[in-house]
Amino acid sequence: MSAPPVVAIYGATGAGKTRLAAALADRLPCRLISCDALQVYRDFRVATEKPRGDEARHPWALVDWAEPARDVNLGEWVRAAEAEIRAARAAGEVPVVAGGTGLYLRGLLKGVAAAPPREPALRARLDALAERRGIPYLHRVLTRLDPATARRLAPRDRQRVIRALEVRLAAGASLAALQGDGFARPDRFPALRVGLAVPREQLYPRLDARAAGYLAAGLVEEVRWLLQTRRVPRSANAFRALGYREVLEHLETGSGPGGEAALLERIQRNTRRFAKRQATWFRGENGTEWHDPRDPGLADRLAARVQEAGG
Repeated sequence: MSAPPVVAIYGATGAGKTRLAAALADRLPCRLISCDALQVYRDFRVATEKPRGDEARHPWALVDWAEPARDVNLGEWVRAAEAEIRAARAAGEVPVVAGGTGLYLRGLLKGVAAAPPREPALRARLDALAERRGIPYLHRVLTRLDPATARRLAPRDRQRVIRALEVRLAAGASLAALQGDGFARPDRFPALRVGLAVPREQLYPRLDARAAGYLAAGLVEEVRWLLQTRRVPRSANAFRALGYREVLEHLETGSGPGGEAALLERIQRNTRRFAKRQATWFRGENGTEWHDPRDPGLADRLAARVQEAGG
């Protein structure tokens, strides 16, 4: 008997990745591993789309895994996911990695390039510069110093922009140069790559309704609680999550023009843009088998494929 493949389920936010992973665990002994850069943080509940209700009928690894004041980076997450895969195989379980953070998935399957350790003094200077000038300014600096890395990072991705600058300044080489063509290597694990595609005209209304649900469920109040009671710093990576960063800006500027209606519109717009970027990223993942998540027989066929591959 060979080890079963790692089942990687990915696609845009709202495509049904969590639901499919749970359905697969209904059919096979699985270890479900969240591949989401924001679900790792405790106490961020309303808008991180952590498995809940029926989707949490099986346990999930790497959900509520880290304190929100600590910034989890790619290397830390990859090492933790590798440990979960080893534990799954030791227990005779199928490792199922499901989520929408494409860089984390690619790092897990391809490996992470060696980079210099963090330098606290340099990081502090970059953090101070980010507070004064903003992350888009640092992204422009990164574009001059490491254009290849800057192109694949969102201009407001605070954690990754600062880390890329830190590497460039500390190592004298760009992060892209250190990684080289590492992401073009073969997968480190036998993997069944399952992409979920939902037509945009069906996905976007779903995302708009979901954003409205966040505000109805008390997202603004949760952000206030995280800041005032939980004492999570405003600069924490966890506040990059969709919904949270918009509410944070909303609270920092007062209600702002348009009040909560304008806040909802910003969350909806940014969520649609994020889903579009995710779809573009995942279309570049070689070996992906694309499926319609509404297919009622999909989980059964995947379970049969996994059993065949592991036999």
